[in-house]
Amino acid sequence: MELIQVGEKTYYIKNPTNIGIYRTDDHNVYLIDSGNDKDAGRKILKIINEQGWKVKGIINTHSNADHIGGNKIIADRTGCDIYAYGMEQSFTQHTLLEPSFLYGGYPFKGLKNKFLMAKDTAAKPIENNLPEGLEYFVLKGHFFDMIGIRTSDNVLFLADSLFSEETIRKYHLFFIYDVRAFLSTLDELEKTEGKMFIPSHCEATENIGALIKLNRDKVSEISETIYHVCEKPVTFEDVLKQIFDKYALVMNTNQYVLIGSTIRSYLSYLCDDGRIEYCFEDNKMLWKHK
Repeated sequence: MELIQVGEKTYYIKNPTNIGIYRTDDHNVYLIDSGNDKDAGRKILKIINEQGWKVKGIINTHSNADHIGGNKIIADRTGCDIYAYGMEQSFTQHTLLEPSFLYGGYPFKGLKNKFLMAKDTAAKPIENNLPEGLEYFVLKGHFFDMIGIRTSDNVLFLADSLFSEETIRKYHLFFIYDVRAFLSTLDELEKTEGKMFIPSHCEATENIGALIKLNRDKVSEISETIYHVCEKPVTFEDVLKQIFDKYALVMNTNQYVLIGSTIRSYLSYLCDDGRIEYCFEDNKMLWKHK
């Protein structure tokens, strides 16, 4: 982990999930997300302590395990408060909700792992609780009520609203809960100005235009690919297999629920757009062109 200063009061820790830091005075800081597990939390605290700072609060952009996994150890050791927005507050406090939502039922033991399920932590609503110098803005699409944070240095932390070129080239699909909302968020980001933009899983940059185009183009490609798969009536499992085969992805438990949920979201998007429809034959739900 590397601490990088990007403004008078704004820093971030370069990490697989970038961690934002905002210094409210010489001694107190707020974190933006907390990493993927207790080990990440320990490393974050080590960096904070080396600077002579104290964690006053953690702002969770959303409740995915790789963003809230360090909450518990940091809160236990510092007594700091945790803040979340909308439905993310419930998912942060009751983390069994994430694997349950992804699986569509009670999750078996293999799904209750640290990649899908962090430790429960109490969270306060973010509304009216941010310190002076920070403001939040909603970034719908990737998860239920994800937010970004703008600091007084005009640095924007963009959570998982954008995915890196490396991720897109390697995996092609990235988790999306609401495809239409994800695309609308990209449109809004295109009009957003800032000194520096820091997505959670990308390099910090002064210009996100190319990254927005890359994400939008890949969503369009996946939409068209799934549409063509539905040329003949197919089950969800058929769609899932064909997508994994096309992009040479390897199935495992986590991929099954994460990519499976994403493909269901694409099917909903195409259905609501009037391009495909569903029917029931031989007690199977089938997707097909309208």
